[in-house]
Amino acid sequence: MGLFTTAAQLRPIPRSTRFANGAVSFWFRETGVPERRDPLPGTVDYDVCIVGAGYTGLWTAYYLKKAQPDLRVAVVEREFAGYGASGRNGGWLSAEFAGSRERYAQSYGKASMIALQRAMMGTVDEVVSVAGAEGIDADIVKGGMRLVATNAAQRERLVEDIEYLQEWGYWPDDIHMLEEGHKPDIAVEGAVAAAYSPHAARVQPAKLVTGLARVVEALGVALFEGTAVEEIRPRQGASRPAVVTEHGTVYADHVIRATEGFTSALHGRRRDWQPMRSSMIATEPVPAEVWDKIGWEGREVLGDSAHSYVYAQRTADDRIAIGGRSVPHRLGSGEDGDGATQPQSIAELWRALTRMFPDVADVPVEHAWSGVLGVPRDGSPTVHLDTETGLGWAGGYIGSGVATSNLAGRTLRDLVLRRDTDLTRLPWVGHQSRGWEPEPLRWVGTQVVRGLYRSADRRESKIPEEKARTSRLAGIAGRLSGR
Repeated sequence: MGLFTTAAQLRPIPRSTRFANGAVSFWFRETGVPERRDPLPGTVDYDVCIVGAGYTGLWTAYYLKKAQPDLRVAVVEREFAGYGASGRNGGWLSAEFAGSRERYAQSYGKASMIALQRAMMGTVDEVVSVAGAEGIDADIVKGGMRLVATNAAQRERLVEDIEYLQEWGYWPDDIHMLEEGHKPDIAVEGAVAAAYSPHAARVQPAKLVTGLARVVEALGVALFEGTAVEEIRPRQGASRPAVVTEHGTVYADHVIRATEGFTSALHGRRRDWQPMRSSMIATEPVPAEVWDKIGWEGREVLGDSAHSYVYAQRTADDRIAIGGRSVPHRLGSGEDGDGATQPQSIAELWRALTRMFPDVADVPVEHAWSGVLGVPRDGSPTVHLDTETGLGWAGGYIGSGVATSNLAGRTLRDLVLRRDTDLTRLPWVGHQSRGWEPEPLRWVGTQVVRGLYRSADRRESKIPEEKARTSRLAGIAGRLSGR
């Protein structure tokens, strides 16, 4: 497979007569893009102002108002609630945590990292419970997570990963290898091994984020959309923290930055978190006779063990939605607008889909889209509140944000309300990561790491059973990325 995908390579991909590329995401196409709420009416005053109406911002607002109903909370959003990664992701509500366990344990001890992992498991149930209690219908099915290996090297790595996780907070019931012939099955072509964790659920991302937005508004949170933030100012002497926008300024005792992959667009934050692109495609509904061959009756979220891994779900209306990192980010960390994805990404995801499920090769692709997520230089998410400046933030979830954002929201609630809790003592609270290199070094480095991982996958697919091992190229990529 070459570095670039040509138009000729795209022609074999069946596309629906309703095919769309971008338009935010298939999830919003299904629900309809919401009508925008009113922008900020002018200069105003609140107790807490949250920048960004994605999962992190909305969960923080939700838990603050539930804990202290008289608290005056505002959320300021440039587009509309869920416009970013919250409305474009793969719909994996899982206990996966992206950060380096060793890095957190080095500062806070191994027990603290195990506590963080156990908190992530509880977060899956927390989201499911709140959605049910608040009447948010987001097509949630807690079917667990299945990871498959399609060659001997992947199988060896999967076994090692399970053993590793069981040293860091997963007990055998929390994640384990599946015995051959396990039922119910998912018939992934060429699968030689699989693992399972019950701590995951499928969700429809746009339904979850728009439902959450309605709930926080009903609680009394002021949600201003179509309001671009120009600057976030810290507390300085007698001057309170402030959010400066094109429509006026919001003064507050605390300002929470919940901008994830869009953080680099803020003044002075260009190198904090790299905006990494992730792309998805969704098929038309798969015919019943094809599902009879595939299985997937438990509606588990599904991933593989490749270095350039993919993630997938069987949707409520029986499509397959599959995603992967594909083309990482644009030179200069430019934004992705309304989610149009490159032909190369569509072709790569189609190849991955049909490798896993050859019987789907004739099912047309109906939608393709992409979004950005925030990646810290050390790959470790963080949540923090600086009481001196009044500024707080959370993010850097690297693809596990559907659940991690909820944990961040509950933690920010406790930090803002000055509560000393089990959540505020978790090791990611206050974690600092150094900034990214300037462009074009950042772009070049990302391209090199991506190429090494993909080359490693190709090499591993050709390694004989008796010589199964992870490619050395993957080790080089890991060292270059500094994780």
